[in-house]
Amino acid sequence: MAAAPYLFPGFGAPIPVPSTVMQATGIQWFTIAFVLASGCNPVWDGEGGLTGGPHQASIDAIRAAGGDVIPSFGGFNGSKLGEQCASPQALADAYMRVVNQFNLKAIDIDIEANEFDNDTSRNRVVDALKIVKQQQPSLVVIVTIPILQSGPNFAGTQLINRAAQVQAGIDIFTIMPFDFGVGGGDMFAATVSAANGAKNALRSAFGWDDATAFRHLGISGMNGLSDQSELTTLQKWTQIRDFANQNHLGRLSFWGVNRDRGCPGQAVNSSCSSIAQNDWAFTAITAGFGP
Repeated sequence: MAAAPYLFPGFGAPIPVPSTVMQATGIQWFTIAFVLASGCNPVWDGEGGLTGGPHQASIDAIRAAGGDVIPSFGGFNGSKLGEQCASPQALADAYMRVVNQFNLKAIDIDIEANEFDNDTSRNRVVDALKIVKQQQPSLVVIVTIPILQSGPNFAGTQLINRAAQVQAGIDIFTIMPFDFGVGGGDMFAATVSAANGAKNALRSAFGWDDATAFRHLGISGMNGLSDQSELTTLQKWTQIRDFANQNHLGRLSFWGVNRDRGCPGQAVNSSCSSIAQNDWAFTAITAGFGP
């Protein structure tokens, strides 16, 4: 579960065949993007509901091949449950509909854009996750947030502090160390700086030592060329994986398997990494992570 790159059914042609990726790399878990909102009802992105479409087909295929999934709620685009549900209880109920529908062991709340920047929706997410954790204590709850090279911004710090204050029970706080706007900067150094900043924020909020804070921290990168022309090569991703292993982080992921194919020199796109690589090379590196 700790190594679970993002897979987006219906995104980036041709769509990766999960069993092929699993056999080629040894990966067993995928983070499935994205659960969005139709009012306060959870629906897969681009679909009218939760069942019968390409997302369910991918989940079924992964499980048939011996793996499992972590549905991700949110992302950058689209209508989010944290914005549409009127109360923490209503939001928790929406999250639990997905948990129960797919008999889940873990969920990822990828809180970005307005859902992250708006104080009301951000607090509603944290408070709803406390209710979810009370209802199903064994469920692994992951929150994924944007990050600066120095660590969490105001919204990220406030989210972490509120999670500590209300004892929300969030298991892993995953950072997205990319789209810093640094262009050709060293993405390993930038990722380590962001991770240390997030670790320090967790220490401050929860009173943990370094080792405990790292165990509650995750990294979710962007393979190859990012939206802001940052370059995470296979070598850099291996260094990031090794840093995560050495410090016993709780999670390693990346966006995404759909892009884990070579296309050197191309602009950033949904189907490949814009660099020279073998198919599924980033996924294979990620499969070597284990806390």
